[in-house]
Amino acid sequence: MSRLLPLLSWFALPIYAWQGLGVRRRTARLLPAEGPVLHTIPGTGDPVRLLVLGDSSAASVGITRTDGGIAAVLAGMIARDTGRPVTWRAAGFNSATSGQIRDHVVPNLKWEPWTHIVLPVGTNDAKNFHTVPRFKKDFGGLLYALKARFPGARIIWSPVVDMTWVPALPPLLAKILEIRAQAINAMAARLCFERGAVPASRLPIEDPQLGFAADGFHASEAGYRAWAEHLLPLIELAAPEMLASGSVAEENRE
Repeated sequence: MSRLLPLLSWFALPIYAWQGLGVRRRTARLLPAEGPVLHTIPGTGDPVRLLVLGDSSAASVGITRTDGGIAAVLAGMIARDTGRPVTWRAAGFNSATSGQIRDHVVPNLKWEPWTHIVLPVGTNDAKNFHTVPRFKKDFGGLLYALKARFPGARIIWSPVVDMTWVPALPPLLAKILEIRAQAINAMAARLCFERGAVPASRLPIEDPQLGFAADGFHASEAGYRAWAEHLLPLIELAAPEMLASGSVAEENRE
C-alpha cells in the first residue's frame, strides 16, 4: 500500500476521535469469557502445546465461555486431526497493544515448552493510532522476546481484520481505521518474515452478522470457529511448507 495513505489518515484524526467516542458510548464493554484458560485434551503421541497470546480476542471476549474461544477451538481441531494430546492456554487481555504484551505479559508468563504460539495482536495498535515506527518497535520487540523465551515454539501471527466489515464502525470511521490496519499488517508481516514468525492471511469475513458478537466488534462463537479453521493449516504444516503456502499473507509482502 502507498506510504502516503497512513500519513494522510492523520488529517482525519478529528473525525476518528468524534466518531470513535460515539461508538464507545453506544457499545457495551464486554468482559472476558468465563471458564478455564488452561486445559489439556488427552491423546497419544508427542504433545502439542498451544499458547494463544494477545488482546481481547485471545480472552474470548464476545462469548460467554472460553471453550468456544479461539484457543480451545483450535486445540480441539488439532487434537481431532492428529490424535495427539493438546495442552492449550489462553492469555488474553482487554485493550492490550503489542507493546503492553511485550512489556507486561511475556515477562510474567511461566515458562512452558510451548510448541505453537498464536498471536492475535495489532487491532488495538491500529485503533489507538500508533504510528508504524512505534508499532515496528513494539511488535518487533514482542517477537524477539517470544523467540528468546520460548525458542522451540512456532509463532503464528494473525493480522488485523478488514475494518470496513466490522458492524460496530460507521463507514467513514471504518475506512480510516482500515488505512491504519493495512499499515500495521504490512509492517507486522515484514517483521514476521525477518524474525522467524509466520504471518497468516487476513481472516475472510463472509457474514458479519454471524461472525460478530452482540457488540458488533468482537467475534461470536461462529467467528472464533471460523478463525480457528483459518489458522489450522498453519499450525499443522511443517515450517518450510508454511512459508511457501498460499495461506501465508502474500498481500502483505513487500
